[in-house]
Amino acid sequence: MATGCGQLYLCLVITLRWWSLECSNYNTPLMATKDGDIIIGGLFPVHESVNFTDGVDGRPSRRICSRFNAARMLQALMLIEAVETINRSPLLGNLTLGYRIVDSCSDVTTAVSVTHRFLDVNWTVCQHVWNTTDWNEPHFLRPVDVIIGGYHSEISIAVARQLSIRQIPQISYGSTTGLLSDKSRFPAFMRTVPEDKYQAQTIVDILVNHGWDWVGLVTTDGDYGRYAAQRFRERAKEKGICMAFSTVLPDILDDSDLKLRINETITSIEKDDRIQVIVSFAKPDHMMYIMRALTPNATGRIWLASDNWATSAPRVLQNSTLKDIGTVIGVTLKSATSASFNSYLDSLNPNWTAHENNTILQYYLQRLWDRKLDLGEQLKKNVYPYAIFSVGMAVKAIASAVEDLCTRRDCRGEHFEPWMLRKALRNASFKWEPNGRQYRFDKLGDLNTGYDLILWKQNGEHVDTHNIIASYSIQSSELSFINGGEAQITTLVGNINSSCSRSCLPGERKFLQKDKDVCCFECEDCTKDMFSNDTNMVECLACADNYWSNPGSQECQKKVKEVFDWNEAFAIVLMSFAVLGIVLTLVVLVLFLARWATPMVRASVGPVSLLLLISLLGTFTSTVLFVGEPNNLQCQARQVLFGISFTLCVSCILVKSLKILLAFQIDPSVKLILNKLFQPYLIIAICVAVQVAICTVWLIKSPPTSESEDKENGKVLLLCQEGEDKDFLYFGLMLAYIGLLSLIGFVIAFKGRKLPDCYNEAKFITFGLLIYFICWVVFGPIYAHTEAGKFQPAVEMIVILFSAYGILGTLFLPKCYIILFKKDSNTREAFLKCMRDHHCQMSQDTPISLTSSPDFEDQPFNSMHNSSSQASLVPRESSDGCLSPVTSFPTAQLTPDAPPPAPVTEAPRDLMPINRKKRNLVRCNTFH
Repeated sequence: MATGCGQLYLCLVITLRWWSLECSNYNTPLMATKDGDIIIGGLFPVHESVNFTDGVDGRPSRRICSRFNAARMLQALMLIEAVETINRSPLLGNLTLGYRIVDSCSDVTTAVSVTHRFLDVNWTVCQHVWNTTDWNEPHFLRPVDVIIGGYHSEISIAVARQLSIRQIPQISYGSTTGLLSDKSRFPAFMRTVPEDKYQAQTIVDILVNHGWDWVGLVTTDGDYGRYAAQRFRERAKEKGICMAFSTVLPDILDDSDLKLRINETITSIEKDDRIQVIVSFAKPDHMMYIMRALTPNATGRIWLASDNWATSAPRVLQNSTLKDIGTVIGVTLKSATSASFNSYLDSLNPNWTAHENNTILQYYLQRLWDRKLDLGEQLKKNVYPYAIFSVGMAVKAIASAVEDLCTRRDCRGEHFEPWMLRKALRNASFKWEPNGRQYRFDKLGDLNTGYDLILWKQNGEHVDTHNIIASYSIQSSELSFINGGEAQITTLVGNINSSCSRSCLPGERKFLQKDKDVCCFECEDCTKDMFSNDTNMVECLACADNYWSNPGSQECQKKVKEVFDWNEAFAIVLMSFAVLGIVLTLVVLVLFLARWATPMVRASVGPVSLLLLISLLGTFTSTVLFVGEPNNLQCQARQVLFGISFTLCVSCILVKSLKILLAFQIDPSVKLILNKLFQPYLIIAICVAVQVAICTVWLIKSPPTSESEDKENGKVLLLCQEGEDKDFLYFGLMLAYIGLLSLIGFVIAFKGRKLPDCYNEAKFITFGLLIYFICWVVFGPIYAHTEAGKFQPAVEMIVILFSAYGILGTLFLPKCYIILFKKDSNTREAFLKCMRDHHCQMSQDTPISLTSSPDFEDQPFNSMHNSSSQASLVPRESSDGCLSPVTSFPTAQLTPDAPPPAPVTEAPRDLMPINRKKRNLVRCNTFH
């Protein structure tokens, strides 16, 4: 017994000495306690700061809590009300929740000390109630099972490190720093509020919505302030928002640098009137000092308040009004209805002695309550609606986790380990009755409930911080205005501009200057074919393929196609000529077929003429492809069709020229040999084949393509390029080849220009090819040096029509005139008379060789008729003494129906050539 008493005495001495040391260094905190099966610890910053007094004899300085905050006291009462509500409900059966709430004094050291006592099995609490000595005895209480708190992130971080040792779960109702989402460092930490990155995003969205991109930033040098400012800068940079200045205030209020930093902040606001918006993550006391220091030139700004001070208007403003500082828009945590809590406040007993287990409320009732006012009504003025939700959700989560955990065990007889409750909390799903929604912690232990946006409103001498104007959803990242909030905020800040540069208008773009913030820019017009349809666009947008714009345009206009179209008057005229040419060619073709057996058609070498007419049809038809919107097939077809058809035309003319030359101009001694070598259809085929080869290589190597070329005023020229990269080589080869054949035909035809009129196509061929040369000689320079335009195809079209009409008019229309209107000239007799007249003329103009030629005197008509398949006109002496041509016409050649020549009387052999010439001249004269 003595031994037991001695041990008990020793323990008491040690305990009292520890208690004495603790109580001598740390002023006894205010508390509220209630016993239960599950004990919830609470850390609430009822006091806003701690005062230090220097110790003696080297002892640590004494800490005394100061500046009691009624709003924070109400948050502790919210926990009590929520616990009592759960205990009255059947949720936990015969289990009850208890609490042990302690004032952290907004101080990390005090909070750590209290947490140490929470964890100690035999912890001693020094409780001291003013004007009483009833609670000076130590109380031996067991550890807590879970902690709700703290509110400030710095306190929660310090406490979470302690609680992680024993895996005791911690639920914060206000700590928002993202550092606490690191589960490797804070595995037991959870919270009923979203982390600060979402708050930073909310503030950035507000800035973006109003076009504010030149703002100031104020923050406190603490875990919360540094993290929130960092996230805000990251989000702001993504949206092109710049910091005009950034001030970090010392966390400790009596720091010598605090005043200097505040003065620097005021100076920054004063010297730049472009700064109309300041974002602040500072603490309420720091903002109080800033508002006090505002000068007239620094007032009237918009303050975007974080949840750190958004609801602390009385503390921040003190004796000032909103008129003295400007507009305050605050971001607060999600709010809930306060009806149930208001009823609890109304039921509070105003007698402080009725709250012996709640020294926090006792302190208020003894020292701060204005007894002239109703207790409930006075307290309601300090209620933060968001705290009702955050604290209430924390208690709901604990109750749901305990329910899940204790359904499988007797929690009274067999108490659970802390880690078990932590696991149950992470898996728990709990319902908030006012809105009927189910909630649960995410994988990081966060409850992403969203934010409310409040607008401070002056009501007489007081400022209303419960004026919710919008709600921000984290899931959808959308800001939704409520309660007419959009109209309210537009009225106050709708015309305020906080930008380093003026907004670039539609049609302009931002031009960033070197070594300057991206928000400080110049505005320059969008260039041609670019546009901007919004303000402050960094880059102008390119118009679509078929659209264009002038410099400085807000939109693009559809390009006007410029093409030699069917509805053009000039195109209609040219097409009319082309159609007329096709019709005339068909008429001539039909006429020739109808008069196929007449001498005129036979003399025109009928089959070759038919080929020539068909080639002219192709030539006229090719001009149709030069009209309308071009495509690749059309561009290729028109040149190939023209090239091959006109080559066939010129080849037929060449054959006709050669045929006439062989018939009239070749020396009879070699004529028989040349007649055998002359194969007209083979010549035509070879000439055309060469052109086909040129066109084939052209289509393979560098085919014509349709292209568009931009012109002025949004016009786009649609045209055909006659080769890749404007390569005119093969186009030139095609035309040069046609020109070569034409030149050969022209030379041959020119040599036969003095033949009989009835047979003389050489004159017309010469004249037709001369028209062709003139057209194409003029065309070449014009086509090569003329700027591309919609009428460029018309140039080639005109040249083709002139060439085709020239050949059609010179080679066929005279013959058609004779066939239709001078039928007496289209007879056998007329052709013979024409030949005799021509020979007589030749006899007068051309000296006759003194040497007799056997071809002229001895060759019989029948042998001449059968000697060649071509026309042969051989001078013979006629019965009247005049030299008459002896004619041989094969079938389907010059004049197949010509009558046999008159009987030929041989001249006396003793007649000298000179005398024969004289006689012939006399006889020709007599004939005429």
